[in-house]
Amino acid sequence: MGPAQRAAWLDELSGTHGDGRVDVVVIGGGVTGAGCALDLALRGHSVALLEQRDLASGTSSRSSKLIHGGLRYLQRLEFGLVKESLTERRLLLGRLAPHLVRPVQFLYPIRRGWRERLRTGLGIALYSAMAGRGLHAHGSHRHLGKRGTHRLAPGLDAGVVRGAITYWDGQTDDARLVVAIARTAAAHGARILTSTRVQELVVADGAVRGVIAHCGETGRTFKLEADAVINATGVWTSQIEQLADRGTQSPEGSRTRIRASKGIHLLVPRDRIDLQCGLIVPTPPSVLFVVPWGERWIVGTTDSDWDLDYAHPAASSADIELLLERLNSVLARPIGRDDICGVYAGLRPLVAGDAPDSAEQSAKLSREHAITRVAPGLVSVAGGKYTTYRVMAADTVELALGEVWEARGHTAPRLPGRRRDAAARRSATLVTPLVGADGYEERRRRHDELGARVGLSRATAAHLLDRHGDRIDEVLELIAAQPDLGRPLAEGLPYLRAEVVHAVRHEGALHLDDVLTRRTRLSVESWDRGVDAAQDTAELMGAELGWSPDTVEREVWHYHARVEAERDSQTRPDDQTADAARLGAPDIRR
Repeated sequence: MGPAQRAAWLDELSGTHGDGRVDVVVIGGGVTGAGCALDLALRGHSVALLEQRDLASGTSSRSSKLIHGGLRYLQRLEFGLVKESLTERRLLLGRLAPHLVRPVQFLYPIRRGWRERLRTGLGIALYSAMAGRGLHAHGSHRHLGKRGTHRLAPGLDAGVVRGAITYWDGQTDDARLVVAIARTAAAHGARILTSTRVQELVVADGAVRGVIAHCGETGRTFKLEADAVINATGVWTSQIEQLADRGTQSPEGSRTRIRASKGIHLLVPRDRIDLQCGLIVPTPPSVLFVVPWGERWIVGTTDSDWDLDYAHPAASSADIELLLERLNSVLARPIGRDDICGVYAGLRPLVAGDAPDSAEQSAKLSREHAITRVAPGLVSVAGGKYTTYRVMAADTVELALGEVWEARGHTAPRLPGRRRDAAARRSATLVTPLVGADGYEERRRRHDELGARVGLSRATAAHLLDRHGDRIDEVLELIAAQPDLGRPLAEGLPYLRAEVVHAVRHEGALHLDDVLTRRTRLSVESWDRGVDAAQDTAELMGAELGWSPDTVEREVWHYHARVEAERDSQTRPDDQTADAARLGAPDIRR
């Protein structure tokens, strides 16, 4: 997925060196869109994925980084969703992405006595039973008294917490998982174009039969024909559906009603909160997570409606103070604004009720996904959970392939199975490891040796292995050829300069923000938000992408402006003023 491959794909899809036609176009480069592209490619269909910004640039890089069943969904009796999520968690931990998804222990504090312990204990026991195999090697759930809780979590307020229950769940770098899915899709024939915005839908005889798209990198606008189009754009779902208004007859009630719910997260150094594992605390209005993340904690999240700019949701001062207040309600030593090294905000695309003015709290809306035949040839998928992306993709692809059969004048085959996961069980994604997974275990056993070959420490080699899996070889080859690429990108953090070059050559990175925000997490893990590393990173990227000195300077300026705008937005009292401050920085993508 490097620049030469992108140029070739663009030529093929725009008709310059190809027919400008595929079986299915997928709009949206988040986890669901990438999952759809992979599913289609594995079924032998030609597919193009078009993303207006970068892979995972929306919701899919701004989650709580958890691969989980969701304890809170048990409280709502959503047993099917929990079971489905736990099944997918087991697959990701084992067969599909063991290099990117790993177990993490959580502690659930008991604050109200035996009734809470009984109710919570039964819920966690049911959660563990529904999970079956998967995390038992790390131990099942366990009840702790006050003393045992203090040993594992001395940072909790002993006057508030009476005991705890521990259990295990899964964790991932969400953006890297999306990149791995996209790379796997590309390896099986999918074409992936980022910085490519869909401007119109092509309509013929009342059916959607392709798109008009604009490549922001080259300025090229082109027509891409297809038998079906999948709309996997998350919070932008309605905007794409509106493009079908001209020339198609949409069935009544076929439009997807999306509510964008904003959730913010804080990053705090590990030494600020004295815990030996993660923490989950039910605090109004939504569950509070404290998730271990390298040398940081991720603290989240909030849950509030957002109807402002979707591309750059902003965390206000009020959001940050609310999250700190909820966290400090259980800590022995409160933390403050000065303890926060990073902040990010994301939007959940929740499928809302039918009432236009529904007053449902976004925290209470279901995380079930919805798939809709919006018009002949156009299928939308929305809602759902990150963990169940594969199931969402399989369900969506089967509906979209019905449109393909219809476009070709055939009757879609009747597929067996009534189970809610029937499509996912038929999909080859069930048994196809993601890029990096195949040789991971073998390399993990000898990562000391791998790192030593190019002078890397054991910790650095482990870092590379857990980010790249067996594709660590690609990174090590870069360092062997150019040893200065083995130096850290930023002081105190494990990212290497070689990973910048690798991101451009193999992971589709086109702009400085892509690397500092999603291929690495310097934008939230570093105290300076990645500013000090920006110049070096831009120069490394420029050498790969053929940037002029002016382009390097422009990329750095844009990144600095973005960081300043985000910092400014986080001092503003409410959503409106925070949004205005964040939009003060111009966008690097045209």
